[in-house]
Amino acid sequence: MGENKIKTTPKIKRVRLKINKDSESVLLGIVSSEPDYKLSLHLNKKLKLSLKNHTPLILTDKSGGEITFSRFSDSKTSSGISFELISNRNGKNFLLKKLRNIDYIFHIINHDNEADINHIPALLRNTESITAVFTIDPESLKDKNLSYVTL
Repeated sequence: MGENKIKTTPKIKRVRLKINKDSESVLLGIVSSEPDYKLSLHLNKKLKLSLKNHTPLILTDKSGGEITFSRFSDSKTSSGISFELISNRNGKNFLLKKLRNIDYIFHIINHDNEADINHIPALLRNTESITAVFTIDPESLKDKNLSYVTL
């Protein structure tokens, strides 16, 4: 008698960022040739953050393969602001396909709406290793993967 071997596929873990709809949220696109860990170190130094490697975003492509996008987060700031740095590319794959010129997405969530976060793009533009910073309007961007970045 032969044993029945059932082939199981690993469960795909979907990570959704929980965002309070009342929060002020800013989505920035960053162009940088630095690897994610180096960019997170530069951002930590420039913005006085503590971005740490976090559970990556894992998507399934059309052929059933997994595509992983790195994610660094800091939600322990005393000012009530959370930060997420998410890679927009993995090889030839993009998280937000419409933004192929963007290497990283920097999501800033101002939970208390008290801090002025409008100065952050200017600080990023003056950060070593960042070539360009763009403000992304989620309302005008039609991409199915945007829900993985914002809710």
